[in-house]
Amino acid sequence: MGNPKHTEVSVARQSSPRPDADEPELDDTTGPADSDTGTASAEAARALWDELRIDPVEIALPAGTGYTLRAYRPARELTPTDVTERDQDDPFLARRQVVDADDEDEGDEAVVILDEDVAQEFAESDEEEARSRRGDTAATEDEDSDAAEDSDAGDEEVPVFLTHRGRLLLFKTPESLVSFVRSGAPNDLSQLDSWNELSERVEPADIAPLDEDVYELDLVVENLRGGHDSWDSTLLIEAGEVARDLAYALRLPAVLDMLSAGSSLDDLDEALRATVNGGVGGFLGRRRLRKIGAQTASLGWRTIVGKISAVVDWRD
Repeated sequence: MGNPKHTEVSVARQSSPRPDADEPELDDTTGPADSDTGTASAEAARALWDELRIDPVEIALPAGTGYTLRAYRPARELTPTDVTERDQDDPFLARRQVVDADDEDEGDEAVVILDEDVAQEFAESDEEEARSRRGDTAATEDEDSDAAEDSDAGDEEVPVFLTHRGRLLLFKTPESLVSFVRSGAPNDLSQLDSWNELSERVEPADIAPLDEDVYELDLVVENLRGGHDSWDSTLLIEAGEVARDLAYALRLPAVLDMLSAGSSLDDLDEALRATVNGGVGGFLGRRRLRKIGAQTASLGWRTIVGKISAVVDWRD
């Protein structure tokens, strides 16, 4: 991680046998009032985040470490970040859009089926059209079921970060993050009903992420390269959690696909979780880990970290 955590070690200072009478004595003790003040400040900060249902997050990437904010809300209450401008800046996406536009201009020309997947899509489309013409009641039932599923999906809480136009805003210091929040600058978190109150109350001292909200994506690839015996389960599991959140919030379908159920990286995640739980499941999890290629896992994660890094907007 760009800013590694250090364990403070207190070393007792040896007293001089003949201290200088003119030299003032240093007080090593911390008064109870100072300790109480620090505890009260931390509790107040935590109360603020709990009340507003927003959390400070620290993310380490190869380019550095930064602070941002994250919240979870029902999907129906959120407007996704607008990635139009971001995707236009991507030459690969722009090239694909040109190809798509050319395909649309072809109009009613003969359709060439390129592979079995496309053929299957056409077959399903034809079948659906036939059901519609027949007035098949089964189709209506399917639509009702889909509508119910959509309703349930709307109630599901999804992540939203401090983003703008498809880019994650990361701040090098708590002060710069707070300055941005207070500035009234446009961002995707401003749609939350608690945003205005946060902008009025937040202080730099409040930007103190919990341990579970600190993510070290910069260490993932190197850890995987070290081989199965050196894999850090906590590091990798937490990296997977924040990568999924970021991929959803930033609309990165390629990253979501790489971490989706049934993928090799999802198998890695499940095996790691099994080892953490211990018992028979832990034993089986360790056996599963042995079957996962370290090189494949490290290459996959290098791609994920690279795609996330590419959509970060660093703020000093």
